[in-house]
Amino acid sequence: MTVTDFVAPNHARAPLVLGVESSCDETGVALVTLNTQTGAPLLLGQALHTQVAMHAAYGGVVPELASRDHIRRVVPLLRQTLAAARVELADVDAIAYTAGPGLAGALLVGSAFAEALAFALNKPVLPVHHLEGHLLSPLLAAEPPQFPFVALLVSGGHTQLMRVSGVGAYELLGETLDDAAGEAFDKTAKLLGLGYPGGPALAQLAETADPVLVAEIKLPRPMLHSGDLEFSFAGLKTAVLTRVKAAEAEGGLTDAGRAALAAAVQAAITDVLVAKCIQALKQTGLSRLVVAGGVGANRHLRATLMTACKRRKAEVFFPELSLCTDNGGMIALAGLLRLTSGVLPKTAGGFSVQPRWPLIDA
Repeated sequence: MTVTDFVAPNHARAPLVLGVESSCDETGVALVTLNTQTGAPLLLGQALHTQVAMHAAYGGVVPELASRDHIRRVVPLLRQTLAAARVELADVDAIAYTAGPGLAGALLVGSAFAEALAFALNKPVLPVHHLEGHLLSPLLAAEPPQFPFVALLVSGGHTQLMRVSGVGAYELLGETLDDAAGEAFDKTAKLLGLGYPGGPALAQLAETADPVLVAEIKLPRPMLHSGDLEFSFAGLKTAVLTRVKAAEAEGGLTDAGRAALAAAVQAAITDVLVAKCIQALKQTGLSRLVVAGGVGANRHLRATLMTACKRRKAEVFFPELSLCTDNGGMIALAGLLRLTSGVLPKTAGGFSVQPRWPLIDA
């Protein structure tokens, strides 16, 4: 069965979509449907396995190990999700999976699993863009945003501002020219000797910093006054490297100094992200901002954005914390919304994936 052939098998209930995420170092499976009374998306059940502990020994993701672990995890996670949702596999109406961007081998695991399962069940399959999943994930919150809105996609590998008019209607407003915000967090964390993943470790250390010491650290805010909606964080990383080397030449950073530098970096990244978000709202004339992606879980960023948006009388929406990192729920949601809106994916799917894939081409 193809997506274009899809007809809800039972008009008494909404479509039930299974989502599979395997783009990097998380294996996620989830079931999403629509609330029959409100029409809002409803997460029935999900299961997630993170590979953080496995990759920590290497200081970063090892693609081959990631692919092998996805193979081991996906079937048990499917069973766990079905049990949590109290549904049978035969009840699933369509299967969505992450087709890109991401690690090619990891993506192929999810693609092969979803395509094979869809063939066995004679169900339609929907290849989903990973960033679309992040972008739409706040729609699963108790108070979801309405279209249109400005979206800040901020994760380990992506920093983009998008104008979102509806499902599949995305306009790129600006993006990073080099390092993403998440990469800046992770690389700084590595310079400070923090563990993997670096971003959460840096944020945790920053909360212990002495504000007086933080104020003494002057770091650049790259492209803060560029007049456009582009980002650049490579220069910030270089500035941190220079400070760390200077400190090492004088005996090394103290614990207080490391915490202060972590807080200063977090403040610099946040200042740029917030300023560009407010500029995007002004430029588009919109009053709703959606923040999605792993960095969207950062508490300092959330608090600063909420204050800035309140000052502008704009609303800001975040996904639930459990949906900030990669997960199957956001992929199932994107598939469900594509299915019910009739805005079908442009890519044909099959056993091919797209490690590099612009969101506007999804």
